[in-house]
Amino acid sequence: MKTLHRNDLKGHISKNQIKFIRQLELKKFRQREGLFVAEGPKVVGDLLDCGWKPRQLFATDAWTGQNEAIRVSDDELRKISFLQHPQQVLALFPTPHDHSEAQPSLLESHSSQRLFLALDGIQDPGNLGTIIRIADWFGIATVFCSYETADAWNPKVVQATMGSIARVKVCYVNMEELLRNTTLPVYGTLLDGDSIYGQQLSSEGIIVMGNEGNGISPSVRQLVGHRLLIPAFGRGAESLNVAIATAIVCSEFRRRQ
Repeated sequence: MKTLHRNDLKGHISKNQIKFIRQLELKKFRQREGLFVAEGPKVVGDLLDCGWKPRQLFATDAWTGQNEAIRVSDDELRKISFLQHPQQVLALFPTPHDHSEAQPSLLESHSSQRLFLALDGIQDPGNLGTIIRIADWFGIATVFCSYETADAWNPKVVQATMGSIARVKVCYVNMEELLRNTTLPVYGTLLDGDSIYGQQLSSEGIIVMGNEGNGISPSVRQLVGHRLLIPAFGRGAESLNVAIATAIVCSEFRRRQ
């Protein structure tokens, strides 16, 4: 797509450009083009501040960013936006290659950041995005995802991170291989675990969180050395949302430091 400048006249988005951007909602097109969509001043601003270079920016006059952008009307932004209420700016960023795949040896390269999250089959984009945001809050620099986990570059995931995708590295791995070859302690949340509040927790390790409906898969469960349970103090709710559970577990790990 041709790059235009912010001071260009409105009306430069063609039907082909609109179609191109809308196709990026699908994983196969994101992978083919090597691009993902970020929207809104917060998410786009955080990516820009962290040094991410956009392939293209589309912005209304309300956006105060100084970067080069195609100037669009509110109506044009609505046509390319994936949000119910578009927010001033939409950007196309190249998907970083080093975030898409990872080998277990990556664990050993983080000498100062040795607490990791490992997501085994998280399906809901909102949950995945929120967990990435939680990792950012608790200073967890890398999140490992099984191949069955939702795509981190889905527009819904990127939006749910609220900019944390700019700071947290998300890597897709063979989860069993990763856990089988690490020397770090492996923790996992399981219904047959022991209360997290009574267990010893290390300042380093891998915290495994499982699928929304089925929890940690049987093959991965066998590799969990420390089984954690978040005890229920009430009698009504049957389970916790996985993102909320992740926040509780991360908070308890950090509290112990």
